[in-house]
Amino acid sequence: MILAAGRGERMRPLTDQTPKPLLRAGGKPLIFRHLDKLARAGFRQVVVNHAHLGEQIERALGTGEHWGLRIHYSAEGQGRALETGGGICKALPLLGDGPFLVINGDVFTDLDYAGLQLPAHSLGHLVLVDNPDHHPGGDFVLKQGRVLERGQPKLTFSGIGVYHPRLFQGCEAIPFPLAPLLRRHMPEGRISGEHFEGYWLDVGTPERYQLLDRMLSNGTGNQS
Repeated sequence: MILAAGRGERMRPLTDQTPKPLLRAGGKPLIFRHLDKLARAGFRQVVVNHAHLGEQIERALGTGEHWGLRIHYSAEGQGRALETGGGICKALPLLGDGPFLVINGDVFTDLDYAGLQLPAHSLGHLVLVDNPDHHPGGDFVLKQGRVLERGQPKLTFSGIGVYHPRLFQGCEAIPFPLAPLLRRHMPEGRISGEHFEGYWLDVGTPERYQLLDRMLSNGTGNQS
């Protein structure tokens, strides 16, 4: 699942007429890069949720045939984005009964999605990265493969994770964030994780977007 429903307030005015996942970096929309990587990793079914200007996303991606994928859409409605947790919950009927990968549509990374798996005992498996300058305090602690809320040193959640549908048991398709749901199961040891040390960027501001565009346009970064 690619999360593509956000309004992109911090990216305005760039996102006033274009949904953030369709902004071009290095000549290619951000979401196209995720689809390229998912196809190379062997994925065949992808769910994309949308709210802000969602019809543009459906027109641009179509059925997914261009990538050898089958894309399913979870439409939340203009101005009715359900946040991360609510968006996944609404899409559960499209995601099947087994573990599924979720990617924030506004990150860029050279992570190989094919290597991500959900350990048998886990309800969620998070990809954590070194803390970027704009988020020095981090989010969670990684200790012996388990993700914990408290302790040091902390790492930053990349917005990439693998989840089991049971994590969302009893949820409703209303706006709610994912993090509290993850924290609820951390004391039980049911949230695992890994530390990714490759390239990762949260494309959340015009400055970081322009940085990525320059890097990809100049051929100085991984083209994933």
